[in-house]
Amino acid sequence: MVDLGYGASPVTTLELAARLRRVRGDVRVVGLEIDPARVVPGRDGVQFARGGFELAGLRPVLVRAFNVLRQYPEEAVASAWATILDGLAPEGLLLEGTCDELGRRCAWILLDRSGPLSLTLSWDPFTVDRPSDLAERLPKALIHRNVPGERIHTLLTAADRAWSHAAPLAPYGPRIRWRHTAEILRDNGFPVRRYRRRMRDCVLSVPWDVVAPVIR
Repeated sequence: MVDLGYGASPVTTLELAARLRRVRGDVRVVGLEIDPARVVPGRDGVQFARGGFELAGLRPVLVRAFNVLRQYPEEAVASAWATILDGLAPEGLLLEGTCDELGRRCAWILLDRSGPLSLTLSWDPFTVDRPSDLAERLPKALIHRNVPGERIHTLLTAADRAWSHAAPLAPYGPRIRWRHTAEILRDNGFPVRRYRRRMRDCVLSVPWDVVAPVIR
């Protein structure tokens, strides 16, 4: 597994490795940074190396690239995706997204070699007032598309509306309110994913075609 662009500190890479080992003890985790000054010595079973979208020649089954494409223009996204996907193992996956500094607002696109599969929004239910507050953390492929006429705008608008309709459940807490919000969205035709277990945070996941940019 590759954590691409871990930044000035590898703390998230180390945390990710620890979590992955709970379900796969033999996982190999490598953190990559394009800036050689940020490459640190390996520790806690995690390796660190210099590398970019080409993945330093590795063939990972999973790549996480968070807050990497945020600094690039929208038109550079497709090329970056293609380079990363070309370096994956045959059935590999890419998680490309954005989160805030504390991980309270996250948004990511799941891709395989065929392209984008889904969009997921996840947030701390106690620090976010409404679903559309996640708009500021949308991945680069969507952040400039949150305008009328675009699918992501339609989804966020519908989510806010459903959230308002679920307001009577607010006294029971934001998680209970969100579960009802998700049901309202499903009733209105949005294929919101159902998770087998209750998540700690609010999570909204939909197939990519629900939010894909409109081609004009």
